[in-house]
Amino acid sequence: MPALTFEQIVATLKSEHGDLIAGEDAASTMPHVLIDPVKAQSGNRFVELTTFCRDDPRLSFDLLNCLSAVDYPDRDVIEVVYMLDSTSHKHRLVLKAPLSRKEPEIPTVENVWRTADWHEREAYDLLGVRFRGHHNLVRILCAEDWEGHPLRKDYVIPEEYHGIKNVVY
Repeated sequence: MPALTFEQIVATLKSEHGDLIAGEDAASTMPHVLIDPVKAQSGNRFVELTTFCRDDPRLSFDLLNCLSAVDYPDRDVIEVVYMLDSTSHKHRLVLKAPLSRKEPEIPTVENVWRTADWHEREAYDLLGVRFRGHHNLVRILCAEDWEGHPLRKDYVIPEEYHGIKNVVY
């Protein structure tokens, strides 16, 4: 089966999970599908959508290439970005899930793509995104007793940590 166009991928997603799709942007430098964060939170809807992306033979997104998060304090949003690839069809999809900065939470997809385990831990550690249902959501880059999330735009670098002065270059 040949690679699908972005428009064909979006139509396939909408045919099965249209109510979770809040929009799409084909003209962006990174064409993406925007997920409705409220609907994604109910039950396992987001996990069902991502499982569909992986298992539907037309899509076959078997690789979670990257999962990251971006802080947009001016919009009061932390956006989780999922970059998916189909190694068999050679097409791609980017899903974006905008979450509230106050309590950024979305269901884990580690049972859909095993690689999500470490990606989700990094987004948790650096931006404070909670991945509901993750088997071991702990810090992986900062010390366990570190306060705050260093990639948030309003993060203030501490002057010292355990008596060690911070040196800013």
